[in-house]
Amino acid sequence: MVEVSSVAFAGYAAVFDVVDRAGDVMRRGAFAGAGVVPLLWQHRGLAVGLLASVREDARGLRVEGVVADLALARLVRGGAVAGLSVGYRATSVRQGVRRELLSVDLVEVSLVAVPMQALARVEVVP
Repeated sequence: MVEVSSVAFAGYAAVFDVVDRAGDVMRRGAFAGAGVVPLLWQHRGLAVGLLASVREDARGLRVEGVVADLALARLVRGGAVAGLSVGYRATSVRQGVRRELLSVDLVEVSLVAVPMQALARVEVVP
């Protein structure tokens, strides 16, 4: 068995203009000004790694980082954990048929077993 150390990853922690499982929609620009935040497991506990980059692009909130927790790194490397999610405080919303998140304060990004947004996934594990 090959021992897994830390694992580098990239992916989208949120995707714009897609309805999530709660019926919310994150809009472009919602994360404007967001900086690097802690990387957690399932929105709880201590950091499980580091994020090197957090930025919006045309698709969503793109993150790059390293999973340092060895047990979790093994699961990410093997594809058993591939979900990403954001912890935030909404600062501007528009309520219609759906709650549209126009601006949020990003608090953390988490690796998760089941993401709120189905497209919020780890995409690259070099």
